[in-house]
Amino acid sequence: MTLTEKDSQYLWHPYTQHKTSKTPIAISRGEGALLWDENNKEYIDAIASWWVNPFGHSNRFIADAIYKQLTTLEHVLFGGFTHEPAIKVAEKLMEILPKNQQKIFFSDNGSTAVEVAIKVALQYFFNKGEKRTTIIAFENAFHGDTFAAMAASGISFYTQAFQGMFIDVVRIPVPVKGEEETSFKALKNAIENHNCAGFIFEPLVQGAAGMVMYEPEALAKLIEICKKNNVLTIADEVMTGFGKTGKTFAMDYVDADPDMICLSKALTGGTIPMAITTFTQEVFDAFYDDDINKALFHGHTFTANPTGCAAALASIELLQTDEMQANIQRINKSHLEFQKKIQNHPKVTTARTLGVIFAVEIKSDSEESYYGSMRTKLYNFFIENGVVLRPVGNIVYILPPYIMTDEQLQKVYKTIEEAIEMV
Repeated sequence: MTLTEKDSQYLWHPYTQHKTSKTPIAISRGEGALLWDENNKEYIDAIASWWVNPFGHSNRFIADAIYKQLTTLEHVLFGGFTHEPAIKVAEKLMEILPKNQQKIFFSDNGSTAVEVAIKVALQYFFNKGEKRTTIIAFENAFHGDTFAAMAASGISFYTQAFQGMFIDVVRIPVPVKGEEETSFKALKNAIENHNCAGFIFEPLVQGAAGMVMYEPEALAKLIEICKKNNVLTIADEVMTGFGKTGKTFAMDYVDADPDMICLSKALTGGTIPMAITTFTQEVFDAFYDDDINKALFHGHTFTANPTGCAAALASIELLQTDEMQANIQRINKSHLEFQKKIQNHPKVTTARTLGVIFAVEIKSDSEESYYGSMRTKLYNFFIENGVVLRPVGNIVYILPPYIMTDEQLQKVYKTIEEAIEMV
């Protein structure tokens, strides 16, 4: 049996309707921005495998760091124990995060990083003797698949089976250009009419919504409104963190600091699952008490896994090199040139770029669903042509590894141009 045949016999894949979907492609190896399947067909990984591989597949620098750690201490429980790799990760993050962030909490993935943040926001007020039960989130947000993260997400087909089971969430419009005042007013109304504990947002770019972008000044105003009303703010940097927007964090563009930040995906360079939620000292202090019941009773078996910490340290070190920063700028410049070329195409509605993120919206005669016919046609075309891109409805985005070559980028652009002509 082939790998794909064995897969069909045993495995259940994410975001997949197995009755109607094609058989998954069995990938046998990867190097740099390239993947090869079991038949040795080559693919360009133009989305860094769901945004986690900024330094490419099979990165030797990260692999060596992992191997070295495995031969010293592969794992130890983090309840009642600590270790040097976790402390080094904390020290490194304190150097590059907004200066108000003082404490870090480890978990396993982006969803759990968000789950921790939302639980902390709710318990923060509970510990102070004030019951607040509502979280504010953007329309069409996506924050993950665990329950609190799913509740904060606004893409309904992900969550419709669980309606009535969630924490209370009130949604406000994204402050895209021309809609800023509407968003500000909606946030004020939400705070006035609900007992709001926190406001969670994807800073500057809504990833799963189709790379919807908005300005730093608008986000700063929303954070200011929350601070004036004692509502905690949560920056979900799971997608945007570690260079994607052109700066280390999207919040580096914003003249305001959140109370919490969620990190994962590129944290370990696409090697070992790990996540971190960071907090201000003020948030931490609300849990620091003689009363044991005020502690944060949340944990994961692999919390602060030393091997994952070693991968994170190596990944951050790579990100900070002059070579990698130059790569980010090179890709951004290339994206901007492609945007200029394609944005006036008669079949294109809009094109947008921030950092290494590029998105183009293709005109459609009807409203395209997330996994609609156009998306399926586009996805199949890209795969047939050896490019891994996962359109969101009629929106095609690129979020490549920073080590992708100019030649590979040009092939991705050319394939997108051909796809636009094809639909």
